[in-house]
Amino acid sequence: MSAMGIETDAMFGARGRGTAEEAAARPFTPRAIHRAAVESGGLPYSIAPVLFVVIPIVYGWIEAPGPAAVVVTLLLLVYGAAFVYCCGIGMYPLRVRLAWFALCTLILLSLIPLIGPNVLFMVMFQAMTHVLLLPWRWAVPSMMVMSFAVIVTAVATEVYLAAGIAVMGMMMAWGIGYGIRQQILQEQLEAAHERNAVLAVAAERERIGRDLHDLLGHSLTSLTISAQLARRLLDSDPDAAREQLAHIETTVRQALADVRATASGMQKVRAATEIASARSVLGTVGIQAEVPTALPPLPDDRAELFGFVIREGVTNIVRHSHATRAAITVDERSVSIADDGVGIPEGSSRTGLRGLEARVTVAGGAFEVTTGEAGTRLTATMEEPR
Repeated sequence: MSAMGIETDAMFGARGRGTAEEAAARPFTPRAIHRAAVESGGLPYSIAPVLFVVIPIVYGWIEAPGPAAVVVTLLLLVYGAAFVYCCGIGMYPLRVRLAWFALCTLILLSLIPLIGPNVLFMVMFQAMTHVLLLPWRWAVPSMMVMSFAVIVTAVATEVYLAAGIAVMGMMMAWGIGYGIRQQILQEQLEAAHERNAVLAVAAERERIGRDLHDLLGHSLTSLTISAQLARRLLDSDPDAAREQLAHIETTVRQALADVRATASGMQKVRAATEIASARSVLGTVGIQAEVPTALPPLPDDRAELFGFVIREGVTNIVRHSHATRAAITVDERSVSIADDGVGIPEGSSRTGLRGLEARVTVAGGAFEVTTGEAGTRLTATMEEPR
């Protein structure tokens, strides 16, 4: 079903809903709604299925031709237009989405006295409005309750085709909603990574500035004094002047090496920075994070390795786990990332984890993955130095 969600999210405009600020700033006008539907990418794919509203319209004219059929036709055309633009309304704030959902629901309820059980044929459309307009935690239970109610009613009234459509609609709506949710989570993850990258760059600049000041401040002062002394001694004591010049050369070489070492540290992954990033990323997607407030002293190579383990573990949690809690623990010899999610499905690709295991093994450690219904735990353990 996850594959179905990934395939159908593009069909119904799951390009994310943008930020809350963007949604609130969007004007609620016909032109703006149409523009939002186009931006979502779902407008072309919403038009084709809505043509099936012809079925209840035909039944309405067959069973009660005349003014009632005209009313049914108008209501269903309005409902069809509302459904087509659900993909655009999905990019508006929650209050607008709820109002649009209520409009669609009221139109269907008003059709019951006019076409009776034939309104059940609209269940697939209404199931999709749940996942397109409602928050995921509301959409799934409400959509399932509605679908089961339609199935029971369809069986009781012997409209068996509607029962089959309800089952199919429930499955399609779940797939579409799951794809939309995954896309939104991915966008939130990318936004959090971008914010963390900006903060990390700023913090790194400050650190490098402090390091350069500490490294070069003393060296440049020493060079200035030695150069002044060498200039004074050049005529009176050439040997002493040469000693000062040799000291200047040594100091410059050491300062250059220190600057290169400081600059090379800009691109290194560190456990401490990855933990700070993890706290922000997990919080962004609504996962409660338990992370260490302080780390034990770690050698540079181990701090870098643990940073890669934490980064990969957090990425997997956000993308695949459906977890509500995650915990990171670090000591001198090991790092562990655990969640309370659904575990790693059998047969799923583990490319990232295999690469991480190879990295840990090359560093002389052991990498273990335990997964099940209670969640997943990644653990990297390093051997004690001999």
